Amino acid sequence: MTDPPYLRIAAEIRHRITSGELREGDKVPSTRRIIAEWGVAMATATKVLATLKRDGLVVAKPGAGTVVASRARRPAPRTEAELSRERVVKAAIRIADAEGIRALSMRRVASGLGVATMALYRHVTAKEELILEMADRALGEIRFPPEPPPGWRAQLELMARAQWALFRRHPWLAQALSITRPQPLPNLLAHADWATRALDGHGLPASTIMYAHITIFNHVRGIALSFEAEADTESGTAVSADAWLAEHEPILWDLVSGGRFPNFAGVVSRAPFDYDLDTLFEFGLQRLLDGFSVLIAKAS
Repeated sequence: MTDPPYLRIAAEIRHRITSGELREGDKVPSTRRIIAEWGVAMATATKVLATLKRDGLVVAKPGAGTVVASRARRPAPRTEAELSRERVVKAAIRIADAEGIRALSMRRVASGLGVATMALYRHVTAKEELILEMADRALGEIRFPPEPPPGWRAQLELMARAQWALFRRHPWLAQALSITRPQPLPNLLAHADWATRALDGHGLPASTIMYAHITIFNHVRGIALSFEAEADTESGTAVSADAWLAEHEPILWDLVSGGRFPNFAGVVSRAPFDYDLDTLFEFGLQRLLDGFSVLIAKAS
């Protein structure tokens, strides 16, 4: 997959710095210059400088703009002997968290670590393996308590809310996990173990327990898929979701007020509707658990 434009531009400016063409204290291209030289949007130019700052190659200097950082402030290049699988995975997660999964490449991770790209292949064989390791490590951030709270409902609420917070921290994670081809990840199985323990012992068939577990996980993951897409859209357009909704709301009302959709118009006209993903997640979670209550009551 081709690197996004901002990474290619950042790589060019990085080369100018490492080759000595741009020296310590020299001004690097401003966002305006990047726009003019490479023909990109303001959002892309901003991400170029943010990437270089994150890698410690440039700093903002009052009155001068963005300049090449001193060597003392730049991250020291790592030797291959200093690399480890854990360091590679941690670096990849930092990049995906900040720039999105589309920005992730072996070359980008190597650049962030200050090593040659080929050095990474001693620790991970391919990008696909790296993403699986990232997902497993992220899922492992959730530590379920040794003593679960009383009641199956409280246990599933604890799990689902912890997963929701995890997907919030790592917007790329929902996209990395598959429902149709579930990956054999130890930390993912820990979530399955917690969910099946909560539902077992209530007279439910094994298949019902499994479908209930998958349904609740996919509810969380399904809504969380919006995080990465929204971050990409906002980065590319420099328009927030709130600003987009404000711009398109009059168009929606023109459609609604025409009389073609009377039921929908009647509902939305009763009171302002604040569309919020956190509220959507919690609403759906409670309705699913209400349904599980019916199943358990019938099975008991």
